[in-house]
Amino acid sequence: MGNLFARLVESSNPLLMRQALAWLYGFVRPHQRAIGVLLGLSFGASLLALVQPWLVKTLIDEGLLAKDYQTLWHMAAIMIGAGLLGTVLAGVNRYLHTRLSGRILFALRDDLYRHLQQLSPTFYGRRRTGDILSRLDGDVAEIQRFAVDSLFSAVSAVIGLVGAVALMLMLSWQLSLLLALLIPIEVLWLRWMRRKVEREVRSLRERSADVSSFLVETLPAMKFIQASGQQNREAGRLDQLGQGYMRQLLKVQVTEFFTQAIPGTLTSWCRACAFLVGGWWVIQGTWQLGALIAFSTYMGMAVGPVQSLLGLYVAVQRMAVSLGRVMELKQEAVAVREADSPRPMPEGPGELRLEGVSFAHDGRQGAVLAQVDACISGGLKVAISGASGVGKSTLIDLLQRFYDPDAGRILLDGADLRELDLAAVRQRIAVVSQDIVLFRGTLAQNLAYGAPQASRGDLERVVQLAHLDSLVESLPLGLDGLLGERGQQLSGGQKQRIAIARAVLQAPAILVLDEATSAVDEATEREVIAAIDELFAGRTRILISHRASTLADADLHLHLQGGQLHLLPQEAIRHGR
Repeated sequence: MGNLFARLVESSNPLLMRQALAWLYGFVRPHQRAIGVLLGLSFGASLLALVQPWLVKTLIDEGLLAKDYQTLWHMAAIMIGAGLLGTVLAGVNRYLHTRLSGRILFALRDDLYRHLQQLSPTFYGRRRTGDILSRLDGDVAEIQRFAVDSLFSAVSAVIGLVGAVALMLMLSWQLSLLLALLIPIEVLWLRWMRRKVEREVRSLRERSADVSSFLVETLPAMKFIQASGQQNREAGRLDQLGQGYMRQLLKVQVTEFFTQAIPGTLTSWCRACAFLVGGWWVIQGTWQLGALIAFSTYMGMAVGPVQSLLGLYVAVQRMAVSLGRVMELKQEAVAVREADSPRPMPEGPGELRLEGVSFAHDGRQGAVLAQVDACISGGLKVAISGASGVGKSTLIDLLQRFYDPDAGRILLDGADLRELDLAAVRQRIAVVSQDIVLFRGTLAQNLAYGAPQASRGDLERVVQLAHLDSLVESLPLGLDGLLGERGQQLSGGQKQRIAIARAVLQAPAILVLDEATSAVDEATEREVIAAIDELFAGRTRILISHRASTLADADLHLHLQGGQLHLLPQEAIRHGR
């Protein structure tokens, strides 16, 4: 996947390029009507711009030089009217263009974000968050600018070029031949610079991702950095990354400057030649001054669109870099797929059955599960033990369908998980882990995240159940008190109580506590688990913990080792084995 972008730019795979562009313009096509209106406005604005030099020519040659004040007055009035109309068109165009650009930008970003929501934990384990953010933000914006802005720029440029060349030929076909010399030279120059622009822009994107990744990694860990006395070290790392980004940014600026400067210089030379030849004709009396001024203006108006069109050639390289980076994410395989026709969710006590289940992570040696057969009857309290890293959490991920087994199947109340609605499965199986996720918002919003329909009374009930009364009392607004980002002001025990309350509020058929009570004392843990046992009596509860006391009173004890689930006797659990 790493060389996807290169294949896209080189177009060695036309199918890949077509797929990428089809994805992109799938978001542009629904806005055809708005695009048509904007093209009409652009066409009108271009015509008004083309009229202005001809009005100046008429004003000079037939008004000033002919000493015809009435013509002078008429031309001045027309110029004022055309200017006002152009201003109105420009304002309306800008408003509609901004609205269209925003809609397409957020549609692209939403589609990519929804795809990211389907990817497995393995993907996020091997990807830098800052790099994903860079692609989701900067690269998507670059693609949108090309898809929308370049379209209107190209249309305006074509209209301006055709109109300007036609009017130049009307004024002097001999001087118009200068364009025939100028344009091929500019085309050759831009073709030569294309590869360098693409290479420098790609490197700039990577440097930007490095900075984003650094900030995403270090800002949440600022307390640890301060405690370790490593502020200067991390500031130095950021400075080095910033200097690397700045060096690359300057390289891009220099490359793009020369890419545009050479054609601009050639244009200035051609206009100077036009003034020399046309000026001699005016001095000799074979041409009019207004015609010379109008021709020079039209030459600038013709070369400007040519440079814009050729500049699109450079813009394509910038867009191709971003499109390639985004398509890398889009082409990441989704680990689990929704069933085409999901079966109704079975009604049952939460029985789980593993039939010949095998699973191994990509790129890792050894299987997490190897031909495992196990049955957990509904309503039981089950303890699962095992050494750290043996795969207990991966087993829970399989139950929630973050992965599917490589072989075999997992049944929930007799139904294969792969045949059920994915969201309904995850609603049915609630997991509280030691890695608690909290969002910036009120305590009530965090509690009701998985059950947004919960009433105020439901929230107050789970607060008591999870022993969150003291936290609610400490917040100025109680349940409506604001929690900071990731709940950083809370203790580990408070975070875990919130997570437990949130899972209870979800009212699942199966509740999994994956080291969920590790941050609370044993007395509080016993109270919480006793309350859960009472509330979830008749439902399946799965406990994963390194504390023997947590697992001691389970109905069933399973030990994960060597890819197999072994049934342990009660006595083994009591002694912590």
